[in-house]
Amino acid sequence: MILLHSDWIHRVSNGKNIAIALYPFVVVRKHEKITETLLNHEKIHLRQQVECLIVPFYLVYLINYIVQLIRYKNHQKAYLNISFEREAYHNDHNPNYLQKRPPYGWIAYLFTKR
Repeated sequence: MILLHSDWIHRVSNGKNIAIALYPFVVVRKHEKITETLLNHEKIHLRQQVECLIVPFYLVYLINYIVQLIRYKNHQKAYLNISFEREAYHNDHNPNYLQKRPPYGWIAYLFTKR
C-alpha cells in the first residue's frame, strides 16, 4: 500500500470522500486525520481489488452501483449498498478482519439486505 495525500479526492467527490483505494495507492484528502478504521477500510478495498484482478473490480463496482442506484434512486444509499462498500464498512472497525477474511468475502454482501 502506498499512501498519498491529495486535494484531488476532494475535488472529484464534491468534498464528500475522505479516501479512495486505487491499487496500489490509497489517496487520502489533504489534512485528513488518518485513523486505523479509515486505513482498514481502504485495505479491505485493496484486497478486494487484488482478488478481482483490479480492472474487473472497477467494472463490478460500477455495475453494482448502477443496480443500487436504480433500486434506491439515491446516490448515497446506492453507494452504501455496493457489496464492496458493505463489506468494508461492516468490518473496518476490526483490525484482524483481513487475517480471517474469506476469499471473495464481498460476495456474501451481494445477497443480503442492508
